[in-house]
Amino acid sequence: MRLWIRNPLGIVAEDAGSGVVVEHGAIVELVAAGNAPAQPVDQTFDASDHVVLPGLINTHHHFYQTLTRAHPAAIDRELFPWLKALYPLWARLTPDDLRLAVRVALTELLLSGCTTAADHHYLFPKGLESAVDIAVDEARALGIRMTVSRGSMNLSQKDGGLPPDAVVQDEETILADSERVLSLFHDPKPGSMIQIALAPCSPFSVTPSLMAKSAELAARFDAPLHTHLAETQDEEAYCLQVYGKRPLDLLEDVGWMRPKTWLAHGIHFSCEECERLGRAGVGVCHCPTSNGVLASGYCRTRELEAAGSPLGLGVDGSASNDGSNLMEELRHALLINRLHYRSASAVTARDVIRWATEGSARCLGRADIGRIAPGMQADLALYRLDELRFSGAHDPVAALVLCGANRADRVMVAGRWRVVDGAVPGLDVTALRRAHRLAARRYA
Repeated sequence: MRLWIRNPLGIVAEDAGSGVVVEHGAIVELVAAGNAPAQPVDQTFDASDHVVLPGLINTHHHFYQTLTRAHPAAIDRELFPWLKALYPLWARLTPDDLRLAVRVALTELLLSGCTTAADHHYLFPKGLESAVDIAVDEARALGIRMTVSRGSMNLSQKDGGLPPDAVVQDEETILADSERVLSLFHDPKPGSMIQIALAPCSPFSVTPSLMAKSAELAARFDAPLHTHLAETQDEEAYCLQVYGKRPLDLLEDVGWMRPKTWLAHGIHFSCEECERLGRAGVGVCHCPTSNGVLASGYCRTRELEAAGSPLGLGVDGSASNDGSNLMEELRHALLINRLHYRSASAVTARDVIRWATEGSARCLGRADIGRIAPGMQADLALYRLDELRFSGAHDPVAALVLCGANRADRVMVAGRWRVVDGAVPGLDVTALRRAHRLAARRYA
């Protein structure tokens, strides 16, 4: 079926004032202003009240953390004490509770206009060995694209690491399960709905041996690599004390400085390190809200982009962001970066839209999503400007960011509507919220 999304109020695409044509899950034509599609269409959707963006792409999250939002044990703490307060609670995570947490996070993301999500799950207490399988099930049920990062921790407190023994696994177990989920789920082909990344958690929770062997395994399967790096000064001090080198030097030693590697946060990189990342093609996911909540610092976004490093956006964990709304993240990114660079023109609304779409796609190593162009996947987010907050706005695209859009009216993934009239068809959100709230009480 050929669908013409016709006459948008605004659209982030070149020469597409009269919209786009979608067929077989892909974008097949951009229609210039005042024109009609070159070939007949089967159906039209009137987008005259909508601003059309490429589907937003979230490149860093921890879905399980939706169960511990705004938790009294962790409020107003920085990263290391925040983690130490929450690890014992997360150690009690069950498969049923994780399933609810994943469903809530994916639903929130979809409703915000997100069409591809990357989750970094690194907690595998006894009984939760099927965590990746659960995430894949839930993504397929909702019809969202997903990169499931098979995370890992094998350096516990008894070994000099930060996490408690109950949430870590040994290297052999981690690598065996990593190969299992890669074999079962990883689809590197264009248009794929599920991909797997290998994601040892951080320098203070994994060994260099696990990092190096994960890189070798990922290369065998043409899979991406992901980890937290340079998030806090505590992490930097840990690496200097334990390994005698900075976090990025450690990353290079274990063979991770290559394309299809992307890092979460990347706050405490020097200008020289930004250049090294750019030369290696390593991406960085900017997480402005989480960085602000945990007071971690500013990411050098402009320096990284100038060096050639792919730069994306992520909401990070729902216990350090307390939300899973990627559209809100764009506004936070704009404001935080203007404060950092002390310039109102340093970062624009269209810059942060680019980070959340094309830049995020590059982080994930994907060339088939992130832009509205012929041949790209038909992943689109459509927003209405009929709320009072938008009244008087003159630039519809900039208004989404500047006036604080937070909810999409329509979301299309692979040519299929997954959000219609601001809701996920067939999903009882009230029942989901009730079940999730009951589950969260077990982590009080």
